[in-house]
Amino acid sequence: MNLSLMLFLFTMIVGTTVSISSSEWIIMWIGLEVNLMSFIPIMKTSKSPYESEASMKYFIVQAMASTLLMMAVLLMEMNTQPMWVIILMATLFLKMGAAPFHIWYPGVMQGLSWENCIILMTWQKIAPMIMISYLMVNTLMTSIIVTMCVIVGAVGTMNQTSLRKLMAYSSISHLGWLIMSMLMSNYYWVVYFTLYSTVTIVTVTIFWSMSTFHMSQIMNKKMESKTKIVLFSSILSLGGMPPFMGFIPKWIMIQNMISSENYIMIMIMVMSTLITLYAYLRMSYSAFSLSNESLYWQMPEFNKSVMFLSMAVTLLGIPIIGVVSMP
Repeated sequence: MNLSLMLFLFTMIVGTTVSISSSEWIIMWIGLEVNLMSFIPIMKTSKSPYESEASMKYFIVQAMASTLLMMAVLLMEMNTQPMWVIILMATLFLKMGAAPFHIWYPGVMQGLSWENCIILMTWQKIAPMIMISYLMVNTLMTSIIVTMCVIVGAVGTMNQTSLRKLMAYSSISHLGWLIMSMLMSNYYWVVYFTLYSTVTIVTVTIFWSMSTFHMSQIMNKKMESKTKIVLFSSILSLGGMPPFMGFIPKWIMIQNMISSENYIMIMIMVMSTLITLYAYLRMSYSAFSLSNESLYWQMPEFNKSVMFLSMAVTLLGIPIIGVVSMP
């Protein structure tokens, strides 16, 4: 591995650690800036024009959000009005790519390599979400953000041909569930984020190992049946289909939202997730219905160890349901 890449990865981790472990907003802001300045060189590992464009988009959006964040922090210190808290939360939602501040997110994802997509969808969400948890209350703004996240994520997956944009809209949809889990307790947020990150990493690793970036590549490739089963099991798990692992955090959330009598919000979130799952099922059904010739001398599409680990993680939902559902 390149030494400069290892250095930037280390400083990126340090920046996030500083943000989530500090009790002062200024120090949190410094940690976010260290994280930003470390991630931008990582985004340009292959020096392609698409990565340069994505890194420039990411820098402009994050710099604008950081400026608004600093302004909101200073004004909040001088005068604790609810308006500054709302602006502060909006800037953090912009940094995460939550709807309606999501316009930049699919475009940046489209220009990145798969390994950088994993970082953007998982690690880069930790610091802003921890900072939001200090301000999070169940207000009208939070409900609107959650509703828009799940609806935009569901609509964005329909008729999507780019796999990276598909994963981006899936991430936006999961952001709505993550924000709602944080409203309940930090325990449920940790459970949801851990399982979401695991399923996302497994799915993206399969795409990465197969060098697949578009839906047409899945449909046209002469895949073995085992490869298709592993791939689409991971995708359906990401969509939250039972009994796969991705269904567990959603089940926990549904259970707790029903017990807190939040019926309208849970109905919106479940219906939006069903739209996303419909898109995934239609894609899976089309891929399995296409006739393909499986040759005995054909090389496997990806490593057998990747296949085994992917199936193990994807199907882990059945034995650990009772464990994680306990408070």
